[in-house]
Amino acid sequence: MATVRYVVSDVDAAVGFYVDHLGFAVEMRPGPGFAVVVRDDLRLLLNQPGAGGAGTAGGLPRPGGWNRFQLIVGDVDQMVTRLREAGVSIRGEIVEGRGGRQVLVEDPSGNPIEIFQPFA
Repeated sequence: MATVRYVVSDVDAAVGFYVDHLGFAVEMRPGPGFAVVVRDDLRLLLNQPGAGGAGTAGGLPRPGGWNRFQLIVGDVDQMVTRLREAGVSIRGEIVEGRGGRQVLVEDPSGNPIEIFQPFA
């Protein structure tokens, strides 16, 4: 199982986003400023700046940027339609590369998630 940490502005909003829109489940909420959500083989640690050691490691972290994890879906068009209808922020349009089609969506803190549909 892979574990990724995302710095988020609002843990409650982030948990709602990942659970409601991307099919994650809450693994734990040990206190304010931190939660763990899971989907398949991915554990996503959601951390507010200043919360715990990870919220201060290397300085005060900020959400956003371009590093991301990838969620593989069967139909990227259908997923994007559903996310747009829910008001989810999407960076640009669906693009096609050698391996498939993809788009970046943002969680409530601006952290990107790549939605990827591989070619058959």
